[in-house]
Amino acid sequence: MSEVRDWPRIAVVGAGAVGGYFGGILARAGAPTVFIGRKHFVDAVNAKGLVLDKSEGQQRIVGTVTTDMSAVRDCSLILFCVKAHATSATAAQMAPFVRPDATVVCLQNGVDNAQRVRAATNILSVPAVVYVAVSAPEPGRVKHLARGDLIIGPPSEKTTEVANVFDRAGISCRISENIEGELWVKLLCNCALNAISALGRVRYGEIMQDDNAKKLMEDVVDEVLAVARAAGVVLPGVRDRESGIAAAMEIATQMADAFSSTAQDLNRERVTEIDALNGYIVRRGAEVGVPVPVNNALFTLVKLAERSSAMFNVSDRRSRRRLA
Repeated sequence: MSEVRDWPRIAVVGAGAVGGYFGGILARAGAPTVFIGRKHFVDAVNAKGLVLDKSEGQQRIVGTVTTDMSAVRDCSLILFCVKAHATSATAAQMAPFVRPDATVVCLQNGVDNAQRVRAATNILSVPAVVYVAVSAPEPGRVKHLARGDLIIGPPSEKTTEVANVFDRAGISCRISENIEGELWVKLLCNCALNAISALGRVRYGEIMQDDNAKKLMEDVVDEVLAVARAAGVVLPGVRDRESGIAAAMEIATQMADAFSSTAQDLNRERVTEIDALNGYIVRRGAEVGVPVPVNNALFTLVKLAERSSAMFNVSDRRSRRRLA
């Protein structure tokens, strides 16, 4: 194990499935890592450690955990892992405590998180494309299903330093000269798969086994590519419709046993990130004059599912109180 003095001090802001996984790998490698999360996560890790549940078995990692955002004060590398809809508010909460020489790496879904963090903190924020299938079946336990690699950019001395930290911990991290395009490739895959997985209550692999679901996925890809072309965004490796569909199908195949993060959020009656996915395409489509009816339909249905779930749960709690 490497000496602590050789590592930067690292904070994980928003320690859930993604933050728990990447922060856990770094902590396991010897990096001094503090996890900042909700009370139920902190209590669970304090009681039994952070559990990484991987195919080769479980690993229990003892780490520093807290609910106090001021814990970022002494950290030079911050992994920013909150849901996209919480980006601006959490960044503003973090801003008074961040060192001016710190680097924030946004391990999030969506394409504009780094800009929003930078606007709130005036701190260097690095966008990252995250390819990993993880879930948090219970507080303090992270279940890993597939992949676990990152793309960051653009090339610079700072992104090289960040990539070296990840690589040293055994996390594959590639630096891209077209990080905007890489973010859009991930966005394309998320738009094609997340809402269908959530609304159909199916794993990615099940989408590939249904002809109607695949046709729906292809229609989503067509719309995303049309918006990207109108916006002047070049997606690396995606030259046309066929390669766009292939990119989404590759993700579905690699993560066949996983439910989308949108599906996991709906199942747990939480707000989803659909505004940063299909909803983002709806907004950008309106800006560049490209109609996106399929993305709009999926976005609308997920938002309805969010609201109906919340209303049902309030009604259900009231009913239980009356019965008690």
